[in-house]
Amino acid sequence: MIPAPLVDREAMSNSRTPTSVLVLGAGMVGTCTALHLAQRGHTVTLVDRREPGRETSYGNAGIIQREAVEPYAFPREWATLARVALKRGADVNYHLGALPGLAAPLLRYWRHSSPARHARIAQAHERLIAHCLSEHEPLIAQAGADDLVRRDGYLAVFRKPASLRAAQDDARRLADACGVRHAVLDAGQLLQTEPALRRRLAGAIHWLDPWSVSDPGGLVARYAALAQRLGVRMLQGDATTLRATSGGWQVRSAEGVVDAEHAVVALGPWSDALVRALGYRFPLFAKRGYHRHYTGGQAPRLSLLDADGGLVIAPMQRGVRITTGAEFARLDAPPTPVQLARAHALASELLVLPQPVEPEPWLGARPCTADMLPVIGPAPRHRGLWFNFGHAHQGFTLGPVSGRLLAELIEGARPLVDPAPYAAQRFG
Repeated sequence: MIPAPLVDREAMSNSRTPTSVLVLGAGMVGTCTALHLAQRGHTVTLVDRREPGRETSYGNAGIIQREAVEPYAFPREWATLARVALKRGADVNYHLGALPGLAAPLLRYWRHSSPARHARIAQAHERLIAHCLSEHEPLIAQAGADDLVRRDGYLAVFRKPASLRAAQDDARRLADACGVRHAVLDAGQLLQTEPALRRRLAGAIHWLDPWSVSDPGGLVARYAALAQRLGVRMLQGDATTLRATSGGWQVRSAEGVVDAEHAVVALGPWSDALVRALGYRFPLFAKRGYHRHYTGGQAPRLSLLDADGGLVIAPMQRGVRITTGAEFARLDAPPTPVQLARAHALASELLVLPQPVEPEPWLGARPCTADMLPVIGPAPRHRGLWFNFGHAHQGFTLGPVSGRLLAELIEGARPLVDPAPYAAQRFG
């Protein structure tokens, strides 16, 4: 593979006069935003309290989900809601004391999950997902990160025949509508594909298009190193010190005050607190999640989504990573990893997973919006302020395309996709 040029000369020739930009947040979304701006010749400072890729982007299942053309909807089946309310699964947990503060955005989330609204939202979501592989590809090449990436998809495995039949119907529908590729494996074919499985399952959907990454935080770090080679300045700092100035924006860092004409808020689940301090009230909430690595057994060949169990089992550099579903809690609440215990018990029915690597589970949070679409574009009431957050489960997947789209908007270039569905103005 011949890497694409580090600097996009065509983009630079079509852009307006280069400017200076502060990017707050060094996860996948913020790092890719800084990268795309630097490729277009802008002066960029990337600010975070930690090293790149050490927060939300570190802890996901490591799948670039080309098949995820529909965002996760709020469940509407009474049986599912009852199971969630009783906390019986590994997929959802909640803190009772957090629910009053989450009630308003969750109610809007439920409303937007009606079939008609969800179908319209999915169309806008799919326009971004359609570019996820083509936007990751050149960055992977330029960053020298091909050793972290596999391009052979993942398996959604099913314990129940009825669940597999329903998933087949959905897969055929998505293949017809969006062109995502899949293959159906029966019980025997699944065991041949994954000999590490210790029990016979109903079967699987092999999603063929997604890529898997053996170190998600490591991929972000490689992208950040590429950004530094392009001239991006990396600083540790406190995003809450962001202030408007007569010439733009400034933030305090470990090396002093940094000024720029523009500022981008790409803080993932911490974006809400900052934009609220600036007077914005968006229907945002966080879904917390846990993971832990295990060694000592035989790892699966591909990443496995245990669809009936509500967890992901992913082979990683550090071992087999088990990730949980969603926990609804205050962002700063103490960890309650009950889901991970359930997830480990379910995963142990499928694989031998004897030895945990970390002494304690990892905890992170996914930044979500009530309408399941990210917020990408200019702040409605502040000149030179830009938003790039709210990607929910797909920040790792959508970081490069979101970063490109925002860079194009900042410099006034023709955008890759219509940005209107992601604009902050949609919230009124």
